[in-house]
Amino acid sequence: MNTLGLLTSSSLSFLAEETQDLVTIVPWTLIAQLCNLFIQLLLIKRFLFKPIREMLEKRKAAADAAIVDAERAKQEALDMKNSYETSIQSAKSEAGEIIANATKNAASKSDAILREASEQVVAMKAKAEQDIAQERRKAVNEIKDEIGSMAMEIAGKVIGREINEKDHAKLIDEFINNVGAES
Repeated sequence: MNTLGLLTSSSLSFLAEETQDLVTIVPWTLIAQLCNLFIQLLLIKRFLFKPIREMLEKRKAAADAAIVDAERAKQEALDMKNSYETSIQSAKSEAGEIIANATKNAASKSDAILREASEQVVAMKAKAEQDIAQERRKAVNEIKDEIGSMAMEIAGKVIGREINEKDHAKLIDEFINNVGAES
């Protein structure tokens, strides 16, 4: 076991010396390590962080532009919606006005047509009455003429002589007055 114990203590001392070399600060090594660290940081900053930052800024700018475009599109959509609603309201009010005007026009036209029809009926009735009166006068005159000629013939036969025109007219008038008074 002795050999094993020697190995262990000699290996321990060797390890302690190596560990002590690692723990001790060597100024030149420290400066070299610090320079190496700064160079690595500069390289990482230049070749890694800067492109990543630029890419992130581009993405942010694109996202901001998309948000602005979306807000603008939303505002345009709201404006269009308001415009359409206004147009619909004005169209509804115009339709109401058109219907009201059409109803008024229809009512006034129907009144005018009824008035015109009643005027035509009154005019036709008056004309018919005039025509009837004229036909009555014409018929009466024709009857007078026929009765007069018949009365002349009868009177001529009864009297046995010819009656002159003056007497004839007088007899006709008397006969018509008698017939008119009886009817």
